[in-house]
Amino acid sequence: MDHLTIWIAVTSAAVLLQALIMVAMYLAIRKTSAKVEGLAEEVKTKVLPTVDLVHSTVTELKPRIETIVVNVSESTTLVKAQLERLDATVTDVVDRTRLQVIRADELINRTMDKVEDATETVHKTVVSPVRQLSGLVHCLTAALDFLRRGKNGRREGVTVPQDEMFI
Repeated sequence: MDHLTIWIAVTSAAVLLQALIMVAMYLAIRKTSAKVEGLAEEVKTKVLPTVDLVHSTVTELKPRIETIVVNVSESTTLVKAQLERLDATVTDVVDRTRLQVIRADELINRTMDKVEDATETVHKTVVSPVRQLSGLVHCLTAALDFLRRGKNGRREGVTVPQDEMFI
């Protein structure tokens, strides 16, 4: 056999195979078409009356739905206006609170400064002179003690313990 004969045989087999595939596709499409026609008939008998019912119900409800939409729109507008007023009020309260906190902080700082100044003034005018006076009194007491002790450095009638002699 020559190549041409083999080629013709292979081509013929391919064409025959394509023809068989086309026949199978035709039969499958015809079967599917019959099913689709049955479904279309079922849709006409079952679904279309339901669609008509839904259409009539929607037609009846349309004025109510429009009223609801208008009410929701008006409510939304009112809520938006109230929220804007609330936002303005909250912003005002926050601003006033911030100012009051700043004022309170300044007041506390001024008070603390005055307390520090008063403490320093009391220290200069009362504590320092009292310390100086206390030092002067201690000095006078020591001088009087020294004068009372006499020549040997002991107080008369007072015995000094042995430990104090070494101090």
